[in-house]
Amino acid sequence: MSNPSPLKSAALLEQMKLHLASGAGKDLTKKIGLVYQLNIAPKKIGVDEEIYIVDLKKGEVTKGKYEGKPDATFSFKDSDFVAVATGKMNPQMAFIRWGAMKIKGSLSAAQKFTPDIFPKPSKL
Repeated sequence: MSNPSPLKSAALLEQMKLHLASGAGKDLTKKIGLVYQLNIAPKKIGVDEEIYIVDLKKGEVTKGKYEGKPDATFSFKDSDFVAVATGKMNPQMAFIRWGAMKIKGSLSAAQKFTPDIFPKPSKL
């Protein structure tokens, strides 16, 4: 993640990368063991998206498309992703009510994608 991103999500995913390298992150990879692709758009889903992979098998966060098929792919607007990841928006409600999140792939894998997998933000 060398070039700075205008997305707030990028800072959150950078924290996630550090979190996964820690002991708590290793427990997460054992517990979840799934790969998520996040398509995060600045303003409108599907437009100018940045793609991140949260690999909870290997315990890493990378930028760019996944080689292979992720267990679940999420599409978000930047602000909605931050709200879900920080626990301000319930992921199920984001999906059902507001259309703030689109999901492709395994719904059972998607249901394990909760704010609990993210480190508690220090300053966002």
